[in-house]
Amino acid sequence: MSRIRIATAEEVEEGKTVKFPFTRDDQPQEGFVGRFKGELFAYDNTCRHLPISLDYGDNRFFAPKGETLVCQTHGAVYEPDTGLCTRGPCAGASLYALKVIEEDGVLWFDEASLS
Repeated sequence: MSRIRIATAEEVEEGKTVKFPFTRDDQPQEGFVGRFKGELFAYDNTCRHLPISLDYGDNRFFAPKGETLVCQTHGAVYEPDTGLCTRGPCAGASLYALKVIEEDGVLWFDEASLS
């Protein structure tokens, strides 16, 4: 398990996201961190409907108005602050939250937090 540097806190601007790789159960995964209403959030980049990424590899997670996250494949809509799917094929399910730590203006993900 290791600690992964994601980005500086200022690189994660309001309504923007930054993706980062990590490992779970010896399998490569991808997470993303973003900022919504001034607060950071981070989730596993896997739709709860089918195990596919929310974005098409283009780092676009927010819907055009910037108020929700959306799976580009099936249109599932998620709340950025809670990860709850409010509309779409997986309504009621939640994205898998990841714990991101901010230290001295840098965002980190500790794979040990998955245990």
